[in-house]
Amino acid sequence: MHLPLNALRAFEAAARHLNLTRAAEELHVTQTAVSQHIRKLEDQLGKPLFRRLPRGLALTDEGSALLPAVAQSFGSLASALEKLADTRPREVLTVGAVGTFAVGWLLPRLRHFQHACPFVDLRLFTHNNRVDMAGEGLDLAIRFGDGAWHGTHADRIIDAPMSVMCAPAMASGLHTAADLARQPLLRSYRADEWPAWFSAAGVPCPVVRGVVFDSSLTLAEAAAQGAGVALLPVPMFSRELRQGRLVQPYAQLLHRGGYWLTRLQSRPQTQAMSAFAGWLLDQAASASKP
Repeated sequence: MHLPLNALRAFEAAARHLNLTRAAEELHVTQTAVSQHIRKLEDQLGKPLFRRLPRGLALTDEGSALLPAVAQSFGSLASALEKLADTRPREVLTVGAVGTFAVGWLLPRLRHFQHACPFVDLRLFTHNNRVDMAGEGLDLAIRFGDGAWHGTHADRIIDAPMSVMCAPAMASGLHTAADLARQPLLRSYRADEWPAWFSAAGVPCPVVRGVVFDSSLTLAEAAAQGAGVALLPVPMFSRELRQGRLVQPYAQLLHRGGYWLTRLQSRPQTQAMSAFAGWLLDQAASASKP
């Protein structure tokens, strides 16, 4: 059966608005034209698609059955036309990201990036904050620190204050900073973090003998499973805190740096690099607004 495209478009708009006037305004035609298109479609199908009400329209069972297929078809068509309109060739972009940032901050936003920059073919690799951009063939790298890496241009993405975190059951026995001396203190490869936190809290640092982890992701999972207490970057574990898998028994924070988007100063900027950097920093700015 050949169904006229204009009639299907009029049906879809009228079905969304359930109002002929608003459908006509959207399609930039007269209300009479919309009504005629719909009647023509109904005549071809031999079934009514709408019930005319004093203050609008209501879909019939037949109209309700037809609408999802028509809406999906127009959506697919619009997506295909949008891709054709983007004349930029697809460009591969290789980004290395510290695993904690990739999982805790970047992944929930990747769909938005793919929609905003469809010409970028993103290749995402994770690392534990030790990265050789030239040797690994990375265009960009996201890492944790103070932004000072030799021969590297760095843009701050977000600050990442660190907080003591542990499983809820373990937190019940933590009232003062001195209580931590009775618990296993899990460690990252940065050995100075626990002494710095205790110094900021005004308490002598006990002997730290907990397990050493090379990733905050495994460090956090160990803490959530009750293996000990960890120092973790708060923004990266907001989901675990909301879910109650981890809790923060102390208000004391340790400021040791943030996450940065970096590139080699010798590496020329490409269109994909600029697009990703602009998107990432815009996302960070939006996330930091109250």
